Amino acid sequence: MFNINALLERTKGDRWIWIIIILLSMISIMVVYSATGAIAYKKGVSVERYLLFKHVIFVLLGIGMIYIAHLLDYKYYAGISKILMIVTVPLLLYTLAFGQSLNDASRWVKIPVIGLTFQTSDLAKLALITFLARMLTRKQENIKDVKSAFIPIMGSVCVVFVLIALANLSTALMLFGVSILLLIIGRISIKQIATVCAGGLVLLMFVVFLGPRRETYKSRINSYLHPELQHSDKTYQSDHSKIALATGGLLGKGPGNSTERNFLPHPYSDFIFAIIIEEYGTVGGLAVIMLYLVLLYRCVRIVNRSPKAFGALLAAGLSFSLTIQAFANMAVAVGLGPVTGVPLPLVSMGGTSMIFTSIAFGIILSVSRDVEENVGKTKKEEIENKVVVGSIPAMG
Repeated sequence: MFNINALLERTKGDRWIWIIIILLSMISIMVVYSATGAIAYKKGVSVERYLLFKHVIFVLLGIGMIYIAHLLDYKYYAGISKILMIVTVPLLLYTLAFGQSLNDASRWVKIPVIGLTFQTSDLAKLALITFLARMLTRKQENIKDVKSAFIPIMGSVCVVFVLIALANLSTALMLFGVSILLLIIGRISIKQIATVCAGGLVLLMFVVFLGPRRETYKSRINSYLHPELQHSDKTYQSDHSKIALATGGLLGKGPGNSTERNFLPHPYSDFIFAIIIEEYGTVGGLAVIMLYLVLLYRCVRIVNRSPKAFGALLAAGLSFSLTIQAFANMAVAVGLGPVTGVPLPLVSMGGTSMIFTSIAFGIILSVSRDVEENVGKTKKEEIENKVVVGSIPAMG
């Protein structure tokens, strides 16, 4: 018989984060099962078969990756980050030159032999955040020095930002924002951070006005700012997302009763939050928002309790990345931002993106596991000291 307590006893780290992972995974399977009905029909297969081979396996694989990643001491990720950065930069260049096009952007690389495609930006996010945590930790003694600390750190941020932005601006901007937050936590001076933001703005203008996707970016911004002036084709996704929100009401239409899944181009990924509200109502949408807020709170708690700078920076960077991405996806679905194309972490359908998200969760739990072990050792030492002191006979 399945015993969730026995399962939790085999895991380490923050129990609330584990519960959030399980709940988001369950929500993902239910909503993706409903949202993939139309695409399964177009492919001429049953939704069960399409779901089982395209999503459930990756959800289970993702949970397996979380478990494996959380068992590895987080300190090893410092060395791994250097290898990841060495691999990431040429891989991003390769993606720009030879990547498969999707929605007018070269974002995807096909993995030989197995034939799967993945977004190199997912790997780049993980690589840059872990690398920044490593660099900021190692440079703390001379963190204010421009030549030995600021330039090497910002060089890595700017290179990765530009290479991602040329194909996926929304992901690049979110990663840049997370990098700035890490710089603030890592005690980089405000003047240097202001310089970084100014340089980032220049790079952003270059990408938006001179980059290969400038027309796409211009169209999306204009569609968001002036929807009444755009052709219906330009606002098709946002219009149907708003219809899903409006018809969902307080309690929703019920599981599997979405109608907008038949009209939204990506109801199982980019606009999955709209389907959640349509089927489960405002109550369901608020429940998902609360899960991500609790996740952020638990991660901040881990950061505050981490005895090592690298662990704190690592947990902070990855948790900010996950939650910012989550709220960016939900903001687009409810009309608070232009269409970005970022998935909802652990909920949206997506093979390799699910894997990289799971690894990020695993690393956070690895830091949490170390925090719990240190707290346990401290309590044990306190108890032993009390026993020793209590056993000493009083003098006089």
